[in-house]
This record gives sequence, C-alpha cells and structure tokens, in this order.
Amino acid sequence: MISLDYDDTIMAAAGEQAEAIIEETIEKYDGNFILAVEGNAPLDEDGMYCIIAGKPFVEQLKRVSQHAKAIISWGSCASWGCVQAARPNPTRATPTHKVPGIADKPIIKVPGCPPISEVMTAVITYMLTFDKMPSLDNQGRPKMFYSQRIHDKCYRRPHFDAGQFVEKFDDEGAKKGYCLYKVGCKGPTTYNACSTVRWSGGLSFPIQAGHPCIGCSEDGFWDKGGFYERLTDIKGFGIEANADEIGKTAAMVVGGAAAIHAGVSVVKRIATKGDDA
Repeated sequence: MISLDYDDTIMAAAGEQAEAIIEETIEKYDGNFILAVEGNAPLDEDGMYCIIAGKPFVEQLKRVSQHAKAIISWGSCASWGCVQAARPNPTRATPTHKVPGIADKPIIKVPGCPPISEVMTAVITYMLTFDKMPSLDNQGRPKMFYSQRIHDKCYRRPHFDAGQFVEKFDDEGAKKGYCLYKVGCKGPTTYNACSTVRWSGGLSFPIQAGHPCIGCSEDGFWDKGGFYERLTDIKGFGIEANADEIGKTAAMVVGGAAAIHAGVSVVKRIATKGDDA
C-alpha cells in the first residue's frame, strides 16, 4: 500500500539518479503525494549547514512542499527541533511547521527520538486507506497514538500508586521492577504509545528495559535537561497526594478499611445477639 519513492538513507539510487526521483514524483503525482520530513532545516548562513545535492535542504523542503498533498514531520527533530535546536541553536535549526516559506499544507507531527516504526507506518496507511487526515490533538499529533500519557498505560503504574519506587539504579526496588519516577521518569508528562505499542515489534520499551522515560516526544525535551531528575509535585490517584505521600496514604487507606471492617463486624455481632434475645 505504501510506495516509498525517495529516502536518501535507504534507497538504492544515489547521486543524480536519486535526485531525479524527486522531480519524477512531483511531475507524476503533483498534489497527491505525502512529504515525510526527517530532521529539521537549519536557516542560518542561508541554510548552508545542511546540503543535499549541492543545495540547502531548506530550499528542497520549501519547493517540494508546494506540490505535496500533506506533510508529516517524522520524529522530534522535524516536529519540535530536538537536539539540533537546543540552546543556543547556532545553526537556527527550525522544525518543519516554523520554516518560513513552507507551503500551507496540512502538517502531522509524529514526534519521538526516534518515533515508533509502527506508528510511522500506521499514520501513512490510515491516510491512504481512508483518504483523510487522522484526528489530531491541539499540537498536531495523531490522537490514536498520542492521546494518553505513557504513565497511564505503564505496567509499573501499580507500583507508583503503591508508593514503591526505585530510589537509585540497581537498588532492591530496581531489581523488583518498581516505578522509575524518582530516578527521573517523565512518563507522567509524556504522550506517546511506547507503553502499549512498544518497540522492536512489540518486544520492549525503555521503561521495560529499566531506563526512565526521558520525554523525547515532547516539545523542548532536550532543553529541559535533567533526564535523571525527578519531576516535582506529580499527583497520585488523581488527587492531592504527591509521590512521597502515596505509600503512606495507601497504608492509611488499608488500615482505615480494616478498621471499618472490624467496626461493621462488631455491629453485626451486637445485632445478632439482640435478635437472639
């Protein structure tokens, strides 16, 4: 269903033969092909920091976008700028939707560093099958893959709710598979399908491999830094308890339930004795 006509990394053609494919695609499918952009365009020095076939990438991007039906920004670099656009951004690396002169076409962001391969393929397949754009969130990401936080579907979530955390790598909590929140996991603030679709054909994802999520699909994640620094004031159970209080709160809830159960039992015994009398 998918014809990948041009990709400078994996296609067999090279040199003039490869660049000719772009012209052939424009001529044959003008206004009816999807432009999937990898990386971002550096704007400083007239775009000379990224050259393809002797010309600045930004020129190629603007020209081809004029003939595309829609644009997909593959990965966090094309979606948000990522590491190339991190402060101080000496090349003025710019995400696709902010490039001056880019065609006014629908733009879908598929962030991640890198994005999940099944997500990439599914977005294109959806567009080809239904001949329409997938439903997007307010940041331009497909809702079918970016509508839930990794935290919401993480298999370690019960440990978070129970107040069971990895305090440092290789401690007993890490060996037992406890929640990685305290060693910097950004799952509670990251929207992606990692905890459901996973990676490598559904085999695993960073948290399953024992590494905290670094929030690579979120805007500006690189500049936020502190990949191993915990988030602050993340609430547990959707209420006012924070991560430090969750374990204590859970214990109190269990204790309270036991006390209530004991109280009900006493009432039942008294009532039974009253009936016997």
